[in-house]
Amino acid sequence: MAIVAERVDKQFGVKRYKVQYPISAYTFPQEARIHQVRFDNECMHVKLIDGRVLSIPLRWVPTLYHAVPEEREKYEINQNRTIIVWDPDKCAINDEVCITNYLSPCREET
Repeated sequence: MAIVAERVDKQFGVKRYKVQYPISAYTFPQEARIHQVRFDNECMHVKLIDGRVLSIPLRWVPTLYHAVPEEREKYEINQNRTIIVWDPDKCAINDEVCITNYLSPCREET
């Protein structure tokens, strides 16, 4: 197998580099918890506790897209810090956004 790879490398001019750090040296987030939320005219930006930022287009959430900016700001974050909630008793929006629905896993399933 290594001989075939070497031939292909030479044929296509592929350079191989030594991996500088083992995979165990990297830190990958294990869970998503909301730190803060902000809005602009096109997106809801959700900053997570681990530093990641999710930018979710408002068009993906029609209730937010059609709401006035002042109503969008009347959200609450649930106790687990995974869901953004708009309570219809407190604002004109009745919706929930679970951030785990907007995260795509990058791990291979075994």
